Amino acid sequence: MRVLVTGASGMLGRRTAEALLARGDEVRVLQRRPAGIDGAAEVLGSVSDRAAVDRAVRGVDGVIHLAAKVSITGPLPEYVEANVRGTTTVVDACRRAGVGRLVHVSSPSVAHTGSAIVGEGAGPAQPEHARGNYARTKAQAELLALAADSPGLAVTAIRPHIVLGPGDTQLVQRIADRARAGRLPLLDDGTALIDTTYVDNAVDALLAALDRIEHARGQALVVTNGQPRTVAEVFSAICEAAGVPAPARRVPSAVAKSAGGVVERAWTRLRLPDEPPMTSFLAEQLSTAHWFDQRHTHEVLQWSPRVGIDEGLQRLREGFAPA
Repeated sequence: MRVLVTGASGMLGRRTAEALLARGDEVRVLQRRPAGIDGAAEVLGSVSDRAAVDRAVRGVDGVIHLAAKVSITGPLPEYVEANVRGTTTVVDACRRAGVGRLVHVSSPSVAHTGSAIVGEGAGPAQPEHARGNYARTKAQAELLALAADSPGLAVTAIRPHIVLGPGDTQLVQRIADRARAGRLPLLDDGTALIDTTYVDNAVDALLAALDRIEHARGQALVVTNGQPRTVAEVFSAICEAAGVPAPARRVPSAVAKSAGGVVERAWTRLRLPDEPPMTSFLAEQLSTAHWFDQRHTHEVLQWSPRVGIDEGLQRLREGFAPA
């Protein structure tokens, strides 16, 4: 198969492109800066740039669309440009080029409205109720993508949840850096139960979605390891892998949510670099249970995780170990 992967400069995008190449597919990648993936043809540009996306999709059979703005805070127009306009551009380009398959990579946050998610499936994306600019625009993007499912273009949305793996700079490295600086508190007692996904399992699920898109089309599917752990356990494991102290400070979640909203607004208004220490969305995610029923996902994709959470954490430790 000839496949385009957008957003291949990120951990999940890179690993997805590499897995496609390893099984013999012809791979093209689209991102803003060179990804340097051996064997993959590159198109440099933004997913909201029609000309760049048209070049990227020309002649491919399928697209795995990962490119997005994923920061926890920032001006709304930046999220709209990358997540909403970018997805619209990709969908329109697929239609013009006659691409038959589109796997849109979404997020469980599109259906998270602030209350606990306990053993549920993939609820509907709700832009009007999702929390924060990232989740709202990803919800809009998912709805746009699924609405494009048609006889000529099969579309599915895959929602990997908290993807972990060696070399991850979006989550793992940030947790380690904050812990090292003493800026990683536990909200309440860190007892909220959450799902995570080891990166190899997320990659396998994306490839399964591409291959079985006739079974998955028109649907949103949550992907996780199916082995929920508490926030405190996840933080401690990542900190142990990175060789930094686990968080010991505890902050009431109500205080964190209130303070996070104030900090986020100030951060956005002043356009400060990096990310704020807390936002209201982050406080909700760290103090609210969110784990999922995976039975429908397994049935539709004929997929199940091959790397358990303990093995994944061991690989994470090995990734941090000096060469």
